[in-house]
Amino acid sequence: MEKKQDWFYSERVKKHFFSPKNFVDRKEEVKDYNGYGRVGNAKCGDIMEMWVLVKGGKIKKCRWRTFGCASAIASTSVLSEMVTRNGGMKVGDALNIKPKDIADELGELPAIKFHCSVLGDQALREAIRDYRKRNK
Repeated sequence: MEKKQDWFYSERVKKHFFSPKNFVDRKEEVKDYNGYGRVGNAKCGDIMEMWVLVKGGKIKKCRWRTFGCASAIASTSVLSEMVTRNGGMKVGDALNIKPKDIADELGELPAIKFHCSVLGDQALREAIRDYRKRNK
């Protein structure tokens, strides 16, 4: 009899994978957002899109769409919560988020999946870069 393998991910990763927060189902949902970032490569597997709505120098809303594995989906989901907590994070503070902060918020990611938190970080940076370009 074969022993059942435990799930590879933390409870927090499973929570964000099975019940993602701030996911964009239709692009119409983010038409009024003022920053957009897209990172990844379809040939490698993970593509992340992120939209931010910045008001008064704070990220008031953050939405995303990710094509990838459980770690990639969970990373963008938890990141969207991190930057909008308590009325929104200041843009400058959001730029200080590191991939390790995202992984820690998820209760650890397997080493082989750490790159997913890096992609989340890059998607946020691209969205902020786009916001700043649009709002000089």
